[in-house]
Amino acid sequence: MTDQLTVSVLGTGIMGAAMARNLARAGHTVRVWNRSRDKAEPLAADGAHVAAGPEEAVRGADVVLTMLYDGPAALDVMRQSAPGLRPGTAWAQSTTAGVDAVADLAAFAHEHGLVFFDAPVLGTRAPAEAGQLLVLAAGPSHAREAVTPVFDAVGSRTVWTGEDGAAGSATRLKLVANSWVLAATNAAGEVLALAKALGVDPDGFFDAIAGGPLDMGYLRAKAGLIRDGALTPAQFAVTTAAKDARLIVEAGEANGVRLDVAAAGAERLARAAARGHGDEDMAAAYFASFEEKLSDEPSDKPSAKLSD
Repeated sequence: MTDQLTVSVLGTGIMGAAMARNLARAGHTVRVWNRSRDKAEPLAADGAHVAAGPEEAVRGADVVLTMLYDGPAALDVMRQSAPGLRPGTAWAQSTTAGVDAVADLAAFAHEHGLVFFDAPVLGTRAPAEAGQLLVLAAGPSHAREAVTPVFDAVGSRTVWTGEDGAAGSATRLKLVANSWVLAATNAAGEVLALAKALGVDPDGFFDAIAGGPLDMGYLRAKAGLIRDGALTPAQFAVTTAAKDARLIVEAGEANGVRLDVAAAGAERLARAAARGHGDEDMAAAYFASFEEKLSDEPSDKPSAKLSD
């Protein structure tokens, strides 16, 4: 198979749009579709064809890549695209869909003769735009050459987790990784909220942990977004993080594991979304720490000196 492919990208939000741009830059023919067309139209300037519907987007594609909100959304869009699909097409399903939903998506692929790849990615806006995502993938080795150029265009590395995409091994790894990401994000917000409540200068905290085993670049990055009021544009939105947190909790429950931190994190993210922060970066879970709306929210953020 030639390395220059026709790739259909269904879902052009934060991640999907960046992936589509990198695919176009790599020389692939890219067709895009998004439920809200205004999120897809800017990709025309990058050489992508903006399709009127999913069926048009996938017609004649070598690879279909889905990056939608959740499993049911991905299944709904693929059903809409069904008349344009051809047997043998590779489907790289990159939505964080959850373990149960992967089985439903794989069943659709089998029904329509598609080669199914469970292929969620690790990374947020910045690595997505730089083509530096980590692709977690499962699918048949004999067909991987079909999707390798796609994964190479959007990611810095691909980690293969199994031969059968329907088993959801890549999605399982994604949920484990996201459980850590979300826990760390929520912890970053809580440490700043507690510092604010106790009148502690956050810089004193960061100085105390600097260079030691408790220090972490991710903590500083997320805390920096909160302190600088740089929550938009989101690297990874609160609403999407809340969805992923629910999937993590459900996966734990289904397998006899109680995930108290993940459950509390899901509640915090949902509360932040209800407070109007759903489209902001997931670090905005910080605002869920306060019973009442902050006086100048969201600009009332913890400054270097916690001034009011």
